[in-house]
Amino acid sequence: MGPQASLFDRHKAVMPSWLALYYDEPLSLERGDGRHVWDSEGRRYLDFFGGILTTMSGHNVPEVVEAIKEQAGKLIHSSTLYLIEPAVELAEKISKLAPMDDAKVYFVCSGTEANEAAMLLATSYRRSHQVLALRNSYHGRSFAAMGVTGNRGWCASALSPVRVSYVQNGYRYRSPFGHMSDEDFIKACADDLRNVIETTTSGDVSCMIAEPIQGVGGFATPPDGFFGAMKEVLDEYDILFISDEVQTGWGRTGEHFWGIEAHDVRPDIVTFAKGIGNGLSVGGVVARPELMDCVGANSISTFGGNPLATAGALANLNYMLDNDLQTNARKVGEHLFSRLRDLEQQHAFIGDVRGKGLMIGIELVKPPGKEPDVAAAGRVMEETRSRGLLIGKGGLYGNCVRMAPPMSLTMEEADEGFELFADSIAAAKQPGAGS
Repeated sequence: MGPQASLFDRHKAVMPSWLALYYDEPLSLERGDGRHVWDSEGRRYLDFFGGILTTMSGHNVPEVVEAIKEQAGKLIHSSTLYLIEPAVELAEKISKLAPMDDAKVYFVCSGTEANEAAMLLATSYRRSHQVLALRNSYHGRSFAAMGVTGNRGWCASALSPVRVSYVQNGYRYRSPFGHMSDEDFIKACADDLRNVIETTTSGDVSCMIAEPIQGVGGFATPPDGFFGAMKEVLDEYDILFISDEVQTGWGRTGEHFWGIEAHDVRPDIVTFAKGIGNGLSVGGVVARPELMDCVGANSISTFGGNPLATAGALANLNYMLDNDLQTNARKVGEHLFSRLRDLEQQHAFIGDVRGKGLMIGIELVKPPGKEPDVAAAGRVMEETRSRGLLIGKGGLYGNCVRMAPPMSLTMEEADEGFELFADSIAAAKQPGAGS
């Protein structure tokens, strides 16, 4: 028995059965460098998933590693009962980058906690527990965050502290309005939003929370302007808008620093996590001052914004900005999209290629229709692993493969990853699945 198989047996003995693991024989990663990782048996992989869009700048980035080492040598923890200089400096930088004026920042430890805090602000400010969320959405694993998750595969409970109404999500490939032009599609979804507000709520709705691109939902990507039209409806009813940028923030989509900017929207609240820490546990909420300051009770955060996490996140944010990883994500992403869309024409079971920048979803179906092919996605995952490429999986039905490599990915690495993926797609195709 190899070290990974032995570790898997130990894992099963002490970890929850519902904790998802990739691959028939789960993988144990031991170290990384740049866009590559090595498993505990010494095999190297090109990393096209980055720890679920978290290793955004790359593995073992010297500037980030040195900042963590320096801070760890001074002070790891103090809590928010004391002033934390790297946290203040990081908040100052994020405030200037925020898509709203005079923003304040509150740090937490994860995207789940960020979304939970954002809903606390919105419901407290509006004095209402009514919330709008999108179908096929994912916002985290806590009680309220799960309560606004519109993807049945990730909802362990129907219980929730908020009252939720679900609206159209812009997922054109499987939308009943998907046959329409972009303009008519957006109008139909906005009209549906108004109808949901008027028929399923008591009128006093606190907020709508939305991912600009639905991550766990298979990188479902609405047309540009979609959320602009939705925001116009929300404004009619004085409903706040929360943009969940846990996966789309920091330039990941290439075209914009925040994913919501593709829709010409200024949200009331933004949540973030994942890539800002490049692997460190850090997330946060960005909001207008009157929203951030609306909580009346005392509060602290024991671990949120701790010196180690914020020092590392600050170094990582500076690295991303200094090296213009957003532009790199756009250029390399466009190149990769072009090659993947050519591949789509060659294989009938590739139903849709979508996303932006280095955030790419490929939906697999059973031709000639759109029936989800979950088994094909599983085969592709195993084939890519066997060739030394790590990708992700998601979607409402689990039939979408996801690519989200570090934003420092080079053109050469993009081509290498594409070739490995193309070979995997050819190998994963079942007889009779189409050309």
